[in-house]
Amino acid sequence: MAMQYIDEKIEEWPVRFYRIPQAPFTLEGLPLKDQMTDGIPFVRFPEELRARVVAQYDNPYFSMHVCHTAGAAVRFRAKPEYVFLRATLREAHDSNNMCRMGSRGFDLYCRDGEEWHWVSAVSKGLENPKPEGTPPTCLQNLYGDWEPWRDVERDFILNLPMYSGVEKLELGFNPSCVISAPTPHRIDKPICFYGSSITQGGCASHPGNAYTSLLCREVDAEQVNFGNSGGCRGEDAMAELMASMDFSCLVLDYDHNAPDAEHLRKTHEKMFRRIREAHPQLPVILISKPNFRSKCIEERNELRRQIIRDTYDHAVAAGDRKVWFIDGDTLFDGPDREMCTVDGCHPNDLGFQRMFRTILPVLQEALASR
Repeated sequence: MAMQYIDEKIEEWPVRFYRIPQAPFTLEGLPLKDQMTDGIPFVRFPEELRARVVAQYDNPYFSMHVCHTAGAAVRFRAKPEYVFLRATLREAHDSNNMCRMGSRGFDLYCRDGEEWHWVSAVSKGLENPKPEGTPPTCLQNLYGDWEPWRDVERDFILNLPMYSGVEKLELGFNPSCVISAPTPHRIDKPICFYGSSITQGGCASHPGNAYTSLLCREVDAEQVNFGNSGGCRGEDAMAELMASMDFSCLVLDYDHNAPDAEHLRKTHEKMFRRIREAHPQLPVILISKPNFRSKCIEERNELRRQIIRDTYDHAVAAGDRKVWFIDGDTLFDGPDREMCTVDGCHPNDLGFQRMFRTILPVLQEALASR
């Protein structure tokens, strides 16, 4: 099928806009998009699943974040003179601990050889809806000033917002630009992350700086981000969903969202075992939450950490050689540890970089074991 486009003039720029999704662009990180019933593909979970998850623990947070596009990305290959982004959000997410570039922004990367380079990020125009409810819309040239990478055809990745939903997305190029399918990933199956607001990306300054995005760019794999602020609590429906899917690796990182240690004890090993029964050879990484606060909180966190460690120890004792444990207390290791978060909980870019560096060798070992 021929590509669908609209030619327009944006100031002095002739722009050919392509509606996303359509081939040869690839929309990644939303494996359930074909099950959506509202006609909008940029949603992480279908309605039936949302209802089951929310009902199990009377948890309203999960439903609040299902339209957020954490982990979603558009990939393509081209030699553009400029790249325009035009997008309409379903909501303009605001929080008191996160910049808008991270919560509702897009960012663009291009690849030079084996290295990905950040090109641009944008949240301009994605202000809060007007009182009458007009969706916030953005129009921005992301690539027009980047002379260094215009010489040859390259792979590009556009990360979608971590904390806002996308209603409509278009990418525009100079009319002579030829768009082709991106180079296939080095890792053939997605890496799935299930966890808290930290997993979803709070509080990275833009989407590509979340630890999940840093890891997937480095190992060259698609990211499926099931992180959900306050929402992921070891639900049976999510265990069944992940057990039904095919990943290269699974990272379970929902310690923060478990209301208390007893809840974590009841759900953590149960979720792991449900997935392990379906996928005996799937590499699984278990992570406990960071711990750097008062003695009282340290003692409570030690109990939670031990519960996650028990899941790991029991699996290893049973002969499982495809499971790894990362102590969250090591995630921010290094000088100026106290500078790694925005609010004593959510990592800033320094914190996410520390997490990336700590988790990367474990992830590489896990992927090599396949």
